[in-house]
Amino acid sequence: MAMQHASTPSPALDIAALQAWQGRSETLHDRITAAPLAALAATLDRDDTLPADGTPLPALWHWLFFLPMAPQHEIGSDGHPRRGGFLPPVPLPRRMWAGGRLQWHAPLAVGDAVRRVSRIESVTHKSGRSGEMVFVLVRHEVHGPGGLALSEEHDIVYRAAAQPGDPAPLPTPAPATAAFSREVFADPVLLFRYSALTFNGHRIHYDRSYATQEEGYPGLVVHGPLIATLLVDLLRRHHPGRRLERFSFRAVRPTFDQHVMRICGETAAGGDGNAFRLWAQDHEGFLTMQADAELAP
Repeated sequence: MAMQHASTPSPALDIAALQAWQGRSETLHDRITAAPLAALAATLDRDDTLPADGTPLPALWHWLFFLPMAPQHEIGSDGHPRRGGFLPPVPLPRRMWAGGRLQWHAPLAVGDAVRRVSRIESVTHKSGRSGEMVFVLVRHEVHGPGGLALSEEHDIVYRAAAQPGDPAPLPTPAPATAAFSREVFADPVLLFRYSALTFNGHRIHYDRSYATQEEGYPGLVVHGPLIATLLVDLLRRHHPGRRLERFSFRAVRPTFDQHVMRICGETAAGGDGNAFRLWAQDHEGFLTMQADAELAP
């Protein structure tokens, strides 16, 4: 997603008030349980054995825990919890997971009691070709029985509603150098199952009339974290038994349902064989997500 330099926000965007959320933190507690892991394995078409106590938690599958539990009366019209709790009340209607950076420090496993400490690191305003945007950077630290297990930076972008005549971002052709790849059909059932597993009520992923009429998308939007999970899953399939140490990803272009997307990877050039370049592309061959991964030696 090409960004422009920071600019003066519209009067409706009180950036100083939103930046008052910087430094806010929350702490959540959970336990790694087997049922969500078995359900995600089925959703990803994996033939895993049923997890039991002590089964290692695959990379990125921590997103199945610490789920938002807002009561129904606190849900906004978009299906998200109403804004103004832990996250700042950004008055822009379209909210997306834009990317993230993760580092694993210690393993987690089924049966572990875990704690996540989250902090709002920054709130910034920018203008792009499609209008105003607000970026919120959240830092998460997940602790398990062995101490700090995972550090994560989570990029959230809020955007203005689509308007008739808005310029379409120029797509980027995906690389043609994939050493390994997999095709995944992004149908509404896949999106619904992932929404259910992550307790994600955002209507752009399952309510077609809302996605198209209210937020201006051409179809249901494939979850960014689902695509990131598929990228890491591809690496697991081709390098079983290896532990992921670092992973960063950035959403480039939305992916929509009812089409086949291709998940791709290759060994990073000039590395030691532990670094990989991963990406996703849509049915037209355009880049939708790019990522870098590093396996532990």
